[in-house]
Amino acid sequence: MNNSKTKKIVVSSMLGAITVILGLTPLGFIPLGIINATTMHIPVIVGAILEGPVVGASIGLIFGLSSFIKAFMSPTPISFVFYNPLISILPRVLIGIVSYYVYAALVDKDKKLLKIISYILYPIFIIFLSYLLYQNIVSAHIFNAVLTTIFLITSIILAYITYKSDYNNFAITASAFIGSMTNTVLVLGGIYLMYAQPYMEKIGKPIEQAKSAILGVSITSGLPEAVICVLITTVVVNSVSKIKMDSAIYNEKKIKTITD
Repeated sequence: MNNSKTKKIVVSSMLGAITVILGLTPLGFIPLGIINATTMHIPVIVGAILEGPVVGASIGLIFGLSSFIKAFMSPTPISFVFYNPLISILPRVLIGIVSYYVYAALVDKDKKLLKIISYILYPIFIIFLSYLLYQNIVSAHIFNAVLTTIFLITSIILAYITYKSDYNNFAITASAFIGSMTNTVLVLGGIYLMYAQPYMEKIGKPIEQAKSAILGVSITSGLPEAVICVLITTVVVNSVSKIKMDSAIYNEKKIKTITD
């Protein structure tokens, strides 16, 4: 087994373990006041960007299996929808695949054009987080307000870095956002197509409201999750990439010193 395969196995195992831990503990959810954003899909996207679609899909499989098992071990009124692997497993595998190919498609594109697009997206993130901060302050949720402030400051810093830096933040941003929404759309879409009536019965609403209810969940939960995913993924991927670059430069200098 060569070093590349060993590295991919190690990364898959490590990020997969993090995903399981996030799923079994409160660490998998970030309270932002009016919503809780899940972070369990973030290791899938990070692994896909850094190591490719196979690693991303592998971590997604671990995520899906943990969700599938948890549905049986810690059931809730709506856990029955996750007994179906098409909802609990397949969308999570596709997160890694979609995230990688979005990143690969954009990473070598013209950076000026991508920066212009990022100037549109980052203000949306900043406005949304500012709104959450306002809601938390009005509701006197101090902890949530502090947490939201941290993410707001992070998004402002990332927007500034995107403007100043040479590396391509937008490819990471788009990959994280679309990867996160892949999970939201496929899971909620699957619930709507296969379990609309029993799902609505469990949440105590008429079947006629299924479309609006599930769409509402995708907006109130899916979009905040995508925003948080973008912020965390961008920080992690850029940090790891910088470490890799510094390590490569160090090794190159070391080899040159030895040969000299």
